[in-house]
Amino acid sequence: MSEKQFQILTDRDDGLRQQGLITTADGQVCCAWQAQMPDYHDHEWGRPVVDDRLLFEKVCLEGFHSGMSWQLIYNKRDNFRRAFEGFDFHRVAAYGEPEVARLLADSGIVRNRAKILSAINNAQRAIELQEEAGSLAAWFWQFEPTAQQRPASVDLHYWQQVKTSPQAEAMSKALKKRGWSWVGPVTAYSLMQALGLVNDHLDGCCRRVECEAERSQLMRPG
Repeated sequence: MSEKQFQILTDRDDGLRQQGLITTADGQVCCAWQAQMPDYHDHEWGRPVVDDRLLFEKVCLEGFHSGMSWQLIYNKRDNFRRAFEGFDFHRVAAYGEPEVARLLADSGIVRNRAKILSAINNAQRAIELQEEAGSLAAWFWQFEPTAQQRPASVDLHYWQQVKTSPQAEAMSKALKKRGWSWVGPVTAYSLMQALGLVNDHLDGCCRRVECEAERSQLMRPG
């Protein structure tokens, strides 16, 4: 590679970093955080979720995520799945003090009693919500914003500044009214991102186009 070619590539990478983007080893442009969690970034985040068990898992993990780094929770995700029996909310709803004690003794998860009790409470509320709406997915997807309620551009400034939305605030309020816990507006918006209700991959990220294609082809539950 000539010095000129090297400088062109360096300038390009500097420009991408200023936009919150990186070039991956295979030459694709992605959100910069892809470097820390490539599989989650490439194959999960922003892609629509309509399976009730998986949806409940994401609710629980977002609750544990509150006040902690998502990478830490993500790295413990298999341990959480084992400890909470695959996040089968009908099983979790029946947990009592013996199960709470077991979870508090499990070094593979976050041993926060309040968050563990919240997961059990939310499992009980999930059963009620499933009965109310027909499915968890049908209820949660009603909070998907319209195209007019979304920004024209998801750039780095938007991504850094926007931590919630009117739809997330409405979701949080409705969940709290039904007795759910650890579901504040910021957590609700993070959940909307994880469930694909919104696509917050940065403009220029190759996965943004893929997620939008999946969202456009999705038959909304309801």
